This record gives sequence, structure tokens and C-alpha cells, in this order.
Amino acid sequence: MKKSLISLAIGLSALSTFNASANLDQQVTSVEQQVIKWRRDFHQNPELGNREIRTAGIVAKHLKALGMQVQTDIAYTGVVGILKGAKPGPTVMLRADMDALPVTEKADVAFKSTKTTNYRGVDVGIMHACGHDTHVAMLMGAAEVLANMKGELHGNVMFVFQPAEEGAPEGEEGGAELMLKEGIFKKYKPDAAFGLHITSGLHSGKIGYRSGPAMASADRFEITVHGKQAHGSAPWTGVDPIAAAAQIVTGINHIVSRQINITKEPAIVSFGKIAGGVRNNIIPEEVEMVGTIRNFDMDNRAKIFEKIKTTATHIAKSSGATAEVRIHEGYPVTINNPELTAQMLPSLEKAAGKNNLVEMGKITGAEDFSFYALKIPSVFVFLGGTPIEQDLSTVASNHSPYFYADESSFKVGTKALSLLAIDYLNTHKK
Repeated sequence: MKKSLISLAIGLSALSTFNASANLDQQVTSVEQQVIKWRRDFHQNPELGNREIRTAGIVAKHLKALGMQVQTDIAYTGVVGILKGAKPGPTVMLRADMDALPVTEKADVAFKSTKTTNYRGVDVGIMHACGHDTHVAMLMGAAEVLANMKGELHGNVMFVFQPAEEGAPEGEEGGAELMLKEGIFKKYKPDAAFGLHITSGLHSGKIGYRSGPAMASADRFEITVHGKQAHGSAPWTGVDPIAAAAQIVTGINHIVSRQINITKEPAIVSFGKIAGGVRNNIIPEEVEMVGTIRNFDMDNRAKIFEKIKTTATHIAKSSGATAEVRIHEGYPVTINNPELTAQMLPSLEKAAGKNNLVEMGKITGAEDFSFYALKIPSVFVFLGGTPIEQDLSTVASNHSPYFYADESSFKVGTKALSLLAIDYLNTHKK
């Protein structure tokens, strides 16, 4: 009799899992066309960071219609929705970024953006050249799926629609850092967070993941070398900031190769601008240098900051010049919690299929999802968006005016977001 009851329990459990899975597939299929419709609308009506007013309005209206508690105007235009499951449990966060880029679209699509703006004094188009329109649409789809299944949820889902991931306008704060500063984790601090980004670097339907450091930190440095102006025919009568700047470039390029343990994690320091002087025979008063720092270890990041300051100031001093160094901290390293990543791989496999799960290498691009990951266990994954028949080596990359996201991938992305929430809550239910 006991054996029969155990067999019956196992059978009922398997049936329940099957029914839940079938229900999820049905729900995801039912919202697929609406997700595509939302995405096309957002794509035709892109908005830059901290100005996503129309996008946020559509998101908030949708979440309210699903019966959620909704908070708006966070970090300018951010929207947070709370879906309370029928059963007690933890809170899980799902995040999408909403902002577009100052890029003039050249992709040949029917819903091409024709919006323009004046950005830093230049007339330019506005385009969802990084796929944030797809992120918003897929998370809106996942919100509807999960709202329809809230009777089965063991806990709460926090939907975060974030502005300004690409950076705030000059003179403003923005993005994930500002959302945290304005307290989105104070009332409903989630136990885990998940984010998804579409990429042209994978074929449609594939999901890329990486445990541990996945995306680099991104920081900006500025160095102003002050000398003493003189005639080019008599450099000894002044102090040449150009000569000092040239030595500083060489010295800083030796920091990573000679002073940082790159067997721990890789790092990059690159100069993007050097400017000084107006005429061939005049040694200028000063030279300005600007560059970027990328790395995958927070301790190494601090060391590189300090060594750039030391190298620039000491080299300048050795030639009689002075160097003023300013480091603007940007996004930290995006670190996927190893335990959480391992725990959620079966969910990603269910969403994409076993053969469509890809372990990715480190990416030297940066993401401000990293700010959330410093606060709570998090996982950030990539969704392939290039049609299977296209060659990945020749396809337009994210941020290109030709960037294109294949609509057939949205169903996988919506399912992945839904499963990450459902499976996490079920695993940690009270």
C-alpha cells in the first residue's frame, strides 16, 4: 500500500510539472505576436536615456492592467511593477533597459526609426541600435505570462524597466545606479536578479551565459599635462607637454603588461584622444589625453586607477611639467553569481533547448546591470538575435546603424525570463 502511495505521489508530481510546463508554453505562445507588436512600436519611437517618457507610459499602463503595484518616475522615467504570487516565498527581480542611442538607422526594416535629435551639437538620428526595444517588449510579455500564472507562484516578481543604461545626459545622473540611489531595493529588496540582452553575436534562439566575471568594468580617465609655451626652435626655453605626454602614453601602456597580474583577470587601458597645440612651430601650454579602462577584477580596477595617477604625475614631473589626472568611475564588473548561474542553467536549457545553450567568453563591453549584481546574487545572459542563415562574422554588431534583431528569437527570450522567475521561486519557496 505504501509503495502504491509513493508511486501515485510521483505520478501526480510529474503530471503537475507537465501541466505547468504546458501552461507556460501556451502562455508564451499567446503573447508572442503582441511582443513583436510592442517591439516594432518602440523601435519606431525610440527615446534617449532619461527621456523615455512615452516608453515608460506604455509599460506602466500594461503593468497596471495586469493588476500589479506600479511605481513610476524613478530615476527620471524608471518603472517598477510588483507581482505578488498566491503563495509565500522570496522576491525575484527581472530587468529590462529602455533607452535608445544617437544613431541614424540604416537597417532596411518596415518599422525603421526616422526620429532625429541634436546630440552634443550634432544633428543625428535616434535608433534602438542595441536592442533595448526588444528587452522592454520581452519583459512586458513575461509580465503578462507570469501575471496569468500568479496562482502558481511561490513569492513575488519585481519587474524593473530601467532608463539610461547607455549613460545619462551630461550633467545628469541615471541608470541602475540612480534607481538604487532612489531606493528601489528598500521596500522590496529582491533575493536574486536576472537580466537578458539580445546580441548579434549569437544565432536566433541561442542563449549565452558565463559564470563569474562576464562583462568588464568601464571607466574613463582624463590627463592634462601642463607645460610652458615656447618657440619650437628653442624647446629648452619652455617645458614641452607634448614630449611628456608621449612618455606618459608609453608608461601607462606598460601598467597592464608589467604591473598588473593578468593571469588573475585580463585588463585593457586605451587612449582615445590626444589634443594639444595649434601650430607647427609653437610648443603649446598643455596637452589633453582621454582614454578608457576595462577590466574584470574589482581589486585590479583600483590598482590600475592608482598606477595611472602615479605614472602620469611622476613622468610629467621628471620633465619639468605637471599632470592633472581625473578618473571617472563608470560601470563596475558584471559578475554572475557562480552558484546562482549553475542553479539556473536547467531553466535556460528548458527555454532554448539543450543544444542552444552556449558558454561565452568574457566581453570587454560593460553593462550597468553590474550595480544590481553588487547588491544581490544575479545572472545576466545573452539572447541570440541573428537569423540562422547569416554569417556571424559579417553581421552588423550592436550599436551599428545596421543592427537587426530577429523577431523569431523573442519567444525564447520571453520564455527564458518567465522560467528564471518561476524556477527560482519554486526552488526557494517557503
